[in-house]
Formats: sequence, C-alpha cells, structure tokens
Amino acid sequence: MIKKLAAALLVSFSAAAIAVPLGSQSVLVVEDGTGKILVEKNADAIVPIASLTKLMTAMVVLDSRLDMEEQISIDKQDVDTLKHSTSRVPVGTTLSRADVLHLALMSSDNRAAASLARTYPGGPAAFKAAVNAKIRALGMTQTRIDEPTGLSPNNMSTAADLVKMATAAARYPTITSMTTDKSDIMQIKGRQVEYHNTNRLVGAKGWDIGLSKTGYTEEAGRCLIMRITAAGKNATMVLLNASGSSARIADALNIRRLMTGNDEPRVMPARVMRAKATKAREMRVAKDNGRKKAVIKKKPRRRRADA
Repeated sequence: MIKKLAAALLVSFSAAAIAVPLGSQSVLVVEDGTGKILVEKNADAIVPIASLTKLMTAMVVLDSRLDMEEQISIDKQDVDTLKHSTSRVPVGTTLSRADVLHLALMSSDNRAAASLARTYPGGPAAFKAAVNAKIRALGMTQTRIDEPTGLSPNNMSTAADLVKMATAAARYPTITSMTTDKSDIMQIKGRQVEYHNTNRLVGAKGWDIGLSKTGYTEEAGRCLIMRITAAGKNATMVLLNASGSSARIADALNIRRLMTGNDEPRVMPARVMRAKATKAREMRVAKDNGRKKAVIKKKPRRRRADA
C-alpha cells in the first residue's frame, strides 16, 4: 500500500513539474490557510538567501517597538565593504526610522538595512541575538542569519523555512504595506529622490500581491518571496537561486497560471527563451546575407583597348 501511495505521489509531482517549468533551483508554494503544497522543488536545500534576509530584519526592528519617527543618519559603517554594492542613499543622509525601513524593504537598500541593526538598542550584537531568538521562535531550524542585509553568503535557509518567515512577516501591516509599494519619493539631503520596488511585478496588471521581497547575490542567484491572490486562492511562494530575473519572473507567472487554471500560453524557462532568441537571430543574419548576395551583381568584364 505504501509503495502504491509513493508511486501515486511521484506521478502527481511529475505531472505538476511538466505543467510548471521552473528555472529556480529551490521552490515552495503553499496555499495560505490550508498549508497545502502546490509546488515543491528542493524545498529542503540549504542555500544563501541574499536580501530575503531583510524581512527578518524588519520583523526584529518592529518587535523592538522603537520610535519609528526617530531620525537615523546613514553612517560610513553602513557602507557595504563585502560586495561593494551601490546605494542611492548617501552617507550623511538623515531619515526617520520608518523611512529607512521602507527603503530596506521596498528598494532593498543595504545601507538602510545595516543602519537599522547599528541603531538597534545594544548595537549589531544585540540585533543578531534578537534575530536568533526570532529564528527559534518561528521554528526555522535550517536557518542561519549573521547580518541584516543578506550580503553575506553565510545567511542561509531553505524554501521550507522561508515560507515560515514569510507567513510571520505577513502578520505585520507595516511590512506588507512597505513591500507592496511600487515607488515612493523621499527627501534626501534637501532634494526629492524617487525610489522603486525591486520586484517589477508589484503594481503590474493582473497581480494581487500581499507581500514581496526580492534578493540577489552571486552566491544566492535571483530570489523572490511573494504572497499572492489568484482565482480566489491565496498562496505564499518562495523562489531561490534562479539564473536571472527573467527566469524568476517566468516561474512566478507559471505558478500563478497553475493557481488560476487558465489556458494562457505557458511561459518558457529563461534558458529556452535565450536559445530561441539566439536561433532566430542567426536565421535573420543568414537571411540578410542571402539577400545581399542576390543583390550584388557581377561587374562587367573590362574590354581590352585592342579588341
């Protein structure tokens, strides 16, 4: 009986895999409320999580009940010396803690996230202790977070653990609101600067997103956490280690397609799209070369003067 059940589950999973081509290396999609697994792929693989870390950073900051209107200045200590990533928040910028949190979540700014840990009561060491306590409280047994930005490859977790983190983060109205803002304008050193969400699906037609966070480092690949509503169903998806942004988006589209059960064309994985584009380009070049050869006429042979 057990063998028959295992075989049935294998067939069921294989059918799902065919229906939903996935470019991400680790995937877990869970129906909210019921806990039903809709899609699963390497959900227990422990991998770097990049800026998905910032959801944990936000929860720890909000749990501390610090004054969100308190002014925070971006310091030299907040500059990324590990990956040397860029930031649109200059050193010396002063913003409210709420605005700094907004930049960390919506625009995934690393200096903003670092400053939240630096200004935590007791500093980075106390912040890390609070993160570890939160990890234990959420039952994230396969998760390690060393710092608040996600730049460190030592920040690691599984898709299964990250569903727990996303479920917890969705209980914070501040986090759901900030991560689903498409853009915002802030005063930076006396001038208005517009910041955008790193997830281009936020605000896109046909998408109902209740929580969002992207992530990227070379070690982690392209990562994404989203809570979405489609065809009356609510689900949390975790996508880890996609080869590129297009692959990550394609996975999200295919998962939504699975949830809605519609007949819209399946989105091809990024590697397939690239191969098709390369082939089409080669065919165009060959065709153009053929046309050029047909147009070129042979030069008339020059007659000799004594002919």
